[in-house]
Amino acid sequence: MLVRVLVFAGIIAVAATQVPSLLNIQIAIDENSAPMAISPPAEQQVSVVSLSHGSVLLPAGAGGHYQGDFKINGRPVQGMIDTGATYVAINESTARRLGISGSDLDYRYTTQTANGSSKVALVKLDRLEIGTIKVRDVDAVVSKDGALNTTLIGMSFLKKLKSYGAENGSLRLTQ
Repeated sequence: MLVRVLVFAGIIAVAATQVPSLLNIQIAIDENSAPMAISPPAEQQVSVVSLSHGSVLLPAGAGGHYQGDFKINGRPVQGMIDTGATYVAINESTARRLGISGSDLDYRYTTQTANGSSKVALVKLDRLEIGTIKVRDVDAVVSKDGALNTTLIGMSFLKKLKSYGAENGSLRLTQ
């Protein structure tokens, strides 16, 4: 009985912290078109707590979003976890800063955003890190500047982890 109550409480906690972001931000990619809502509200940066090698705790910001200081291809990037995003999503300026050449970007995928249609390019990031977690070969989409204001850390990163889940107002990531 206690296990059922704890499981139910865990499901409620995840739903309470994730559903608002799923309603506001969604990114998916398809050869033809797919939804991609953009520009989540700016929030105060929160710190990442490394619990052990391969495990970090990311406290929720004021709006309930999990933001942190990531490293993509060895360079610092502030990003927001978005379980509704199929891929990690960055803008063109961030891509250049990460060493991705503009000539490598093929904007052939169409997405639908809150501001209309947008073209994105599919790329592979060499590595994405947060705290002691290091993941290699992460799929990402690159949007034109102005279409995306925040780096979104989507499922292409999260699905490479052993586990992730909300607990006590924080998101635990485990590799």
